[in-house]
Amino acid sequence: MNSAGRRVFSALARPTLRNATTPSFTRSPAALRRLLSALAILEQRDGKLNTGSLSAVSAAQKLGGSVHGFIAGSNIKPVAEEAAKVEGVEKIVAVDNGAYDKGLPENFAPLLVENIKKGGYTHVVAGNTAFGKNVMPRLAALLDSQQISDITAIEDDKTFVRPIYAGNAIATVESSDAIKVITVRGTAFPAAAVGSGSAAVEDGVDPKADSATEWVSEDLAKSDRPDLSTASRVVSGGRGLKSKEDFDRIIYPLADSLGAAVGASRAAVDSGYADNSLQVGQTGKVVAPQLYMAVGISGAIQHLAGMKDSKVISAINKDADAPIFQVADVGLVGDLFEKVPELTEKLKKA
Repeated sequence: MNSAGRRVFSALARPTLRNATTPSFTRSPAALRRLLSALAILEQRDGKLNTGSLSAVSAAQKLGGSVHGFIAGSNIKPVAEEAAKVEGVEKIVAVDNGAYDKGLPENFAPLLVENIKKGGYTHVVAGNTAFGKNVMPRLAALLDSQQISDITAIEDDKTFVRPIYAGNAIATVESSDAIKVITVRGTAFPAAAVGSGSAAVEDGVDPKADSATEWVSEDLAKSDRPDLSTASRVVSGGRGLKSKEDFDRIIYPLADSLGAAVGASRAAVDSGYADNSLQVGQTGKVVAPQLYMAVGISGAIQHLAGMKDSKVISAINKDADAPIFQVADVGLVGDLFEKVPELTEKLKKA
């Protein structure tokens, strides 16, 4: 081999040390926190802040970076000023436009996209409510991100915990998306307190996106009882009540004597005993009150998924082998048509 050939071979065979000698830079946790910024999507109805949506703020705070809130609707300034008092929020971005009052995803999602791009947010957080389930998937699609739904814990800025299979398994998921779109389970993140906060209120960008969807009307079940989603006490009835008349006669007096909200199992709702707005379970509302009373509910896995995080669970059922007793802290085996009226009378006299 001639000398030129040896030089070529030598150059090919010689290992490069460029990567080994190049200094590596790692960001400190404090530097990473400065790069993180979360936008918590807040909800309002008829000019009143939905305090249940403040669980999004609590979750956003656990990410470690700055937290801004977003709210939109007609005459939004008073609501934005109330939201500005939420502790831990640095800024409220508000858009005053009646077109966003009902949270239609067809125009609300493009509105969020414009404000997310303007703010340069790394995380967008909303409650796993009817609004969140409606708007956030469309937002994720517009941002080309994979939504992370119904999380119950945050391990770091890209790793989250969420229940699957009706809560029978817990998944830990990691997202590599530049903008992470997240919905949070309200029972896992207590609503942030409205108190001594002093966040600035800033006008957001309003793209006035055209929408082919028009809000026509809504029929809401109105009640003077506590709201099911946020009540500290809940009395739920199941198929064991046998009819709507018996449901009303047995459950409502007991709930009133306890100052409790009324719930129902899916079986009771499907049988017409209660309105579907009262359904507790995997396909209904997820609640975690201080006291949950299950009356005539067997304890199907789908129902347990919506109430098993309650602090105290009490069950009344004539079947001693009913699954509900496996999760109940206090159980009474007996005929609910005898035991519940008796209990109600004693509570009224107490």
